[in-house]
Amino acid sequence: MSAVAELPQIAREEQLIAAALEILERRHARGAALTDPDATRAYLRLRLAERPNEVFGVIYLDNRHRVIACEELFTGTIDGTEVHPRVIAQRALALNAAAIIVFHNHPSGQAEPSRADEVLTRRLKDALALLDIRLLDHLVVSAEASVSMAERGLM
Repeated sequence: MSAVAELPQIAREEQLIAAALEILERRHARGAALTDPDATRAYLRLRLAERPNEVFGVIYLDNRHRVIACEELFTGTIDGTEVHPRVIAQRALALNAAAIIVFHNHPSGQAEPSRADEVLTRRLKDALALLDIRLLDHLVVSAEASVSMAERGLM
């Protein structure tokens, strides 16, 4: 099949992806309650799947787990990013967040949490607890899968 013949298929796929992202963005818009973990995973997978570098972000939530904001805070290399708990805590306090969900992608395609991911999660959870901000989950995302560290008992 020639590259010209593939263009309409690629364009249709891009339109579908854009439509799916728009739907998921609405579900994760400010004030929307996060009640479906699978929708959150799908949203993050679509949002991060094509990223060539690791990206670390935070979904800030109020006390009813409604979205205040979803932000990408740190961008790194193909296999890591430097995360600063202080920055996350400052932003959570500025937004008056009661809880957060953190996420990052693995551009390698493997969504398995690393030992460094586990250490960071515990460190972040402990630091936020001092400020009465709950860390609900840490999602590791790839184009093919996502892993909830809370579901795995790694928090």
